[in-house]
Amino acid sequence: MTKPLIALYQPDIPGNTGSILRLGACLGLGIHIIGPAGFDMTDRALKRAGMDYIEMAALTRHDGWEEFEAWRKREERRLVLMTTQSATPYVDDKAPTLSARDVVLFGRESAGVPPKVHDAADARLTIPMVEGRRSLNLAMSVAIVAGEITRRFGL
Repeated sequence: MTKPLIALYQPDIPGNTGSILRLGACLGLGIHIIGPAGFDMTDRALKRAGMDYIEMAALTRHDGWEEFEAWRKREERRLVLMTTQSATPYVDDKAPTLSARDVVLFGRESAGVPPKVHDAADARLTIPMVEGRRSLNLAMSVAIVAGEITRRFGL
């Protein structure tokens, strides 16, 4: 079954990325990484972070935003940005329903995504949190949304 893809914009922390790749491998989710990353993106470095699951992950690497955007447009995929700057929770009845052709994008741990990425998003959603909290850990955020994708689309 086709499911939405997860994309990481210039991730900073190899442990988070490794955990997300392991999650993707276990749930059958494709993971796209948009570079440059804030760490060594070699298979060896990722394997150290994600253990033996890296070999099972459906990983696609993009050298930069422009390359990713060209791919996304060719594939006719909608971009759903997960951001603390959205007022629409992903679980809200008024939120756009995720489709199998979506790419759900998460920003970098240190800075989120730049304005041009916000502008490119077809939808912006957030994970509801207690007021006054800054953000969740990237791997936890992806896991929450991956759980919803699995609920809606199955394994």
